[in-house]
Amino acid sequence: MSLEHYGVPFSRTEDGKIYQRPFGGHMTEFGDGPPVQRTCAAADRTGHAILHTLYGQSLRNNAQFFVEYFALDLIMGDDGACQGVIAWKLDDGTMHRFRAKSTVLATGGYGRSFFSATSAHTCTGDGNGMVARAGLPLQDMEFVQFHPTGVYGSGVLITEGARGEGGYLTNSEGERFMERYAPNAKDLASRDVVSRCMTLEIREGRGVGPKKDHIFLHLDHLDPKVLHQRLPGITESARIFAGVDLTREPIPVLPTVHYNMGGIPANYHGEVLNPTDAEPDRIVPGLMAVGEAACASVHGANRLGSNSLTDLVVFGRAAALRAGEVIDRAAPIPAINKAQDDKIMARFDRLRNANGSKPTAELRDAMQRIMQEDAAVFRTGETLQSGVTRMSEIYGQLPDIKVTDRSLIWNTDLVETLEPGKSDGQCHGHSGFGRGAA
Repeated sequence: MSLEHYGVPFSRTEDGKIYQRPFGGHMTEFGDGPPVQRTCAAADRTGHAILHTLYGQSLRNNAQFFVEYFALDLIMGDDGACQGVIAWKLDDGTMHRFRAKSTVLATGGYGRSFFSATSAHTCTGDGNGMVARAGLPLQDMEFVQFHPTGVYGSGVLITEGARGEGGYLTNSEGERFMERYAPNAKDLASRDVVSRCMTLEIREGRGVGPKKDHIFLHLDHLDPKVLHQRLPGITESARIFAGVDLTREPIPVLPTVHYNMGGIPANYHGEVLNPTDAEPDRIVPGLMAVGEAACASVHGANRLGSNSLTDLVVFGRAAALRAGEVIDRAAPIPAINKAQDDKIMARFDRLRNANGSKPTAELRDAMQRIMQEDAAVFRTGETLQSGVTRMSEIYGQLPDIKVTDRSLIWNTDLVETLEPGKSDGQCHGHSGFGRGAA
């Protein structure tokens, strides 16, 4: 109801109520009953609608945004408290120190560590990398969700709402194979189940296309009016990214990395945790994390569809309320930590002037392909060991990385080098664009 009151333009039923559709895994009677219509929707652009509404509310409440800043690292005090971030302003090349009593990481997931992902290209695990370089732990990083329906070849997401509206999957024999694997839920089984079933069909030679390496998603049986009213964005995406007319042809789809349940350990207030045996709930003063960057352990190992948007709103609000409770408005802003500044800028300068023989793009591509091949839908001890060995070889080549552009204004070569960049022997993670409010 909060989102409705903020002004999110949800679709409506004929009697004026918010339109809700079934998503995969949203079942009754512990899976034995029929699907439940649970997901509130604004056509098939729900996230987009929420994003713009909340941005409008932020402007209404005079929130200040620092746009196109790349967050380099957290400023950590000698007492272990977070004191803010150092950021590089991409459009003019200047460096900025944001000293803060509380810092909230909402930097998204690390889907782009894989070759095929539905995530934005900026989802390279920025917050996770900064936390790891600060010597803090990450949690459940192996919990990676594959969405069953990424457009074959591009990875663009086809929302689960497409199957919620009656879409179904077929193999090369035209069989609706999900009826064989999940007789009750069928095409509305949870994402992990559908992804595994699709992968099995492909592995057993029943994939479609010249290489038999993907599956068809059918929406061509639906009334064009339904497609126009409830799936307009998917109709457009299918035409642009797959060259398909939804009213006549199926969409070629493949399980694609979609969401990371793991991330920065946080409690239900959004406060980042640094647990010990003696203090399992020990918090990191001044540091919070929300959304896909965080791991509040509300999704388990596989998130249900639509719960990420709920997660964002619930924990974003919780973090704001907690910050209001714990921040001492009368206390001074944290003092400058010169040693930390020097360390952050030394890493930046080292990578900016890197002059090895390996281009960033080459190493990045190799890392993504290793993840896609050895840590995808099916993982075995053999593939994981292969991945560790191959990734260690790539990691060993990072000191030999080469940056060709030394400038500071819109230097995308340097941005992409900072993302997987080595961090003076500490645990390292993927980093990325620190966009939005710092």
